[in-house]
Amino acid sequence: MELGWKRNVHGMWKEGQSTWEEYRNVARACREATRKAKAHLELKLARDVKNNKKGFFIYISSKWKTRDNVGPLLNEAGVLVTEDAEKAELLNAFFASVFSAKGSPRESQAPEVREEAYREDDFPLVEEDRVRDRLGDLDAHKSMGPNGMHPRVLRDLADVVAEPLSIIFERSWRTGEVPKDWRESNVTPIFKKDKKEDPGNYRLVSLTSIPGKVMKQLILEVIVKQVEEKKVIRSSQNEFTKGKSRLTNLIAFYDCMTVWVDEGRAVDVVYLDFSKAFDTVSHNILLGKLRKCGLDEW
Repeated sequence: MELGWKRNVHGMWKEGQSTWEEYRNVARACREATRKAKAHLELKLARDVKNNKKGFFIYISSKWKTRDNVGPLLNEAGVLVTEDAEKAELLNAFFASVFSAKGSPRESQAPEVREEAYREDDFPLVEEDRVRDRLGDLDAHKSMGPNGMHPRVLRDLADVVAEPLSIIFERSWRTGEVPKDWRESNVTPIFKKDKKEDPGNYRLVSLTSIPGKVMKQLILEVIVKQVEEKKVIRSSQNEFTKGKSRLTNLIAFYDCMTVWVDEGRAVDVVYLDFSKAFDTVSHNILLGKLRKCGLDEW
């Protein structure tokens, strides 16, 4: 409304129907109204960030002067690659080369095959009520995966789709097979640091299907419960632990260091950063570790 008023007065001033002082006062009032509206919008986004993270980050991204589009990349021959398809292939080849398939010398390279066959009357691994609860907790502001299924649809239809999804989850868990479309993802390279021409300076973010994420959460609950009961995870572990984070890690670290400094003790700190840590974890070694905790490949 204020912007339209400003345009009208400006037109009147150009035609000699309004004075410059009147237009200046209108422009000043318009700037003040715009400033208040912007402050109100930003305050609302900050207050609702827990329920609308997507809207918050869309607003933040709109303020960036530069975009995250991947520029030219250097291939192994030192030649700059500019075509999108070539850049995608180059990034794909680099991250595939980083992944380590090395197995543990004490463990078999292949998963052990169950001796007992799957029986329909076995105790269900996935209960319908748990699936319904998970679907009801879906964030409607999250993006949909490559299959085009929006989380809001699944959340609103939780009572209808919980039963068929629980059957699919159960079958997938029992057989160790994942539906093909759940293994597909939309991958976006995000620049991290240093030279933008180096493919190694990008990390990949994958957007997978919502049903696949729900099943992953259900399996994760079982794994976490098992490792907690076996006391596999130490209390000093903060990252990826419920109720803890990097912040709790830093607080514990700072508390320990300050106590030593107050006591007059020498303190040396060594930081280690494992490059491509998640990509270099061997699946076979990980399976061997989980097996010793009472969890099999399935």
